[in-house]
Amino acid sequence: MSIWKTKPLSVLLNEASDDEKGLKRTLSARSLVALGVGAIIGAGLFSLTGIAAAENAGPAVTLSFILAAVGCAFAGLCYAEFASMIPVAGSAYTYSYATMGEFVAWIIGWDLVLEYALGAATVAVSWSQYVDKFLGNYGIHIPQSILHGPWDAKPGLINLPAIGIICLLSVLLIRGTKESALINNILVILKVTVVIVFIALGWGFINSANHTPFIPVNEGEALLSSGKMSFLNFFSSDYFGHYGWSGILRGAGVVFFAFIGFDAVSTAAQEAKDPQKGMPIGILGSLIICTILYVLFAFVLTGLENYINFKGDASPVTTAFAKTGYTFLNSALTIAIIAGYTSVMLVMLMGQSRVFYSMSVDGLLPKFFSTLHSKNRTPYKTNLLFMIFVSLFAGFVPVSDLGHMVSIGTLFAFTLVCIGVIVMRKSNPDAVRGFRVPFVPLFPIIGVVICLVLMAGLPIESWERLAIWMILGVAIYFFYSKKHSKLNNPGK
Repeated sequence: MSIWKTKPLSVLLNEASDDEKGLKRTLSARSLVALGVGAIIGAGLFSLTGIAAAENAGPAVTLSFILAAVGCAFAGLCYAEFASMIPVAGSAYTYSYATMGEFVAWIIGWDLVLEYALGAATVAVSWSQYVDKFLGNYGIHIPQSILHGPWDAKPGLINLPAIGIICLLSVLLIRGTKESALINNILVILKVTVVIVFIALGWGFINSANHTPFIPVNEGEALLSSGKMSFLNFFSSDYFGHYGWSGILRGAGVVFFAFIGFDAVSTAAQEAKDPQKGMPIGILGSLIICTILYVLFAFVLTGLENYINFKGDASPVTTAFAKTGYTFLNSALTIAIIAGYTSVMLVMLMGQSRVFYSMSVDGLLPKFFSTLHSKNRTPYKTNLLFMIFVSLFAGFVPVSDLGHMVSIGTLFAFTLVCIGVIVMRKSNPDAVRGFRVPFVPLFPIIGVVICLVLMAGLPIESWERLAIWMILGVAIYFFYSKKHSKLNNPGK
């Protein structure tokens, strides 16, 4: 039994065409774009933009967004080629199985738990804070003991609203993909409208003084350029990542969380009506739309309020919007942000269940995870399990710890997908591709380099947690998955 054995492309395509036993094909190209936008615009934009500006990049957080978007663009091209070529649920897990073998596929599938499950938990924590702020406008206050986990900066007992929304969305996903997509489309329209309104109304109130200096000075970079500090000492010092160009790099790693989601579109490939055309449109279309909105949004946000004042502010959008004088729109703004967070959680939870569905079909996880509902044809048992798993993280783990773990897990997945395109061009050069990445291997290599640089900019704690998570995953693979793999044990 070889842990490097790849899953033949012909087998994957047969699975994709087995519509009677598999998932329902109900998603149009428009729904896929909405799915991507639904997953992308959320906590990263509405919360992390202010944090990254205050602690890392200052007004140059707009450059951080552009750098993160460039990294996503190269990875997005690779995802688009794979999704049009292998229209099967599972995203990067499935692509790795076809190119780099079962062990790498398992590692990436396990890594995607980190991205989707903890991503949903992260957003649920922020969602609960905005709900509390909205209710507070009407004199209703959620007790702090059930609004914060025991290890938060303001400790409580449990984040009950976060648990509640995860349970509600999990039940919706069990009902069916078509119904979930309809709700998601409505939520996407709501939050895109509020982003555009924020940009349009806020633009006229920008104070140019708040953009000066555009790139705040980093004293360590000055010492580095004068030869008074070595690069190694600078990289390991407190100077690194706090303003200057290193702050833009660290900021890109932080706001990268804001782009997580376009890859979730690829998990729905087996539910797309015309995956060869729809998947590239869904992945790249949602990424382009969100990048434009992000850069404009960050520019207006840092122009309305001095970046220093966003430090420790969990809701920088309402803080900045207060400068416009349109305070009567604050409630509408908060409602739209809550709607935006809700759609992100919906797509993340859907993506995770589809990854585990694919891993279970391959025998790497118990059959429990690929059991479909008799009527709705959704992996309802997986939805229920992750409802419990994600709820526990959302109810007890601090949001900052969750966010960094999600970012590093996603960057790792992007790196492997970029490498996978190069491998697949060599191993299956004649396979039908609805979309092709231009300039291979150059573009995938650039994608790999950018993702690794962004990973290097994240705190060391993120690397330590990733290592622990991966060690646990490797242990599960060798104790269970390798023995039950259908590819390596065809008789089972």
